[in-house]
Amino acid sequence: MVLNTGRAPSRPRTGRPRSERARRAVLHAVDDLLVDVGYAAMTMKGIAERAGVGRQTVYRWWSTKAEILIEACLTDAREELVIPPHADPAADLLAYLTALTEFLTTSPAGLAYRALVGEAQHDPAVRELVEQTDLPAESAREVLTRVRRSAPDMPDPALCVAQLTGPVLARILTAPTPLPEPLLEAHVASLLRAWGH
Repeated sequence: MVLNTGRAPSRPRTGRPRSERARRAVLHAVDDLLVDVGYAAMTMKGIAERAGVGRQTVYRWWSTKAEILIEACLTDAREELVIPPHADPAADLLAYLTALTEFLTTSPAGLAYRALVGEAQHDPAVRELVEQTDLPAESAREVLTRVRRSAPDMPDPALCVAQLTGPVLARILTAPTPLPEPLLEAHVASLLRAWGH
């Protein structure tokens, strides 16, 4: 497996190429089933039935339900976490954190990612999958690259991602409500001060 490629790690594929229609059906099915029955009750058989494809088709492309979920998360995050550039770095970071909060609290893919993070606490294979995929790093990379131009003291990109997303992720994973906007604004201001803006 390749680390941090932005793609879910997976085993080598054999046989016929993927049908994009079937792939999308499976990704939508896994989102729907997560909401309807939860991660623990979800099965590969149930995913195939909900998607209207054969179980063999699902197993040809993915080994586990976690692999399907992580691909669904990445696919949706690439659409939902695209932040148009702002002239002000603070506005750029705040827009990203607001989008990340909304993604993790309202999007089926965000809820799937949260389920995977929870499952990763018990299942080493899921932990490895979540770590290697690193959804927050992929989604934050573009905005952090833009901000870096005006923040000369920014640390290593991996640390920047942790500094930026850590409070949002911690709050959403441990509390009933996300960080309110004034706290997000204060967080952004403190980061930019630390990063020499």
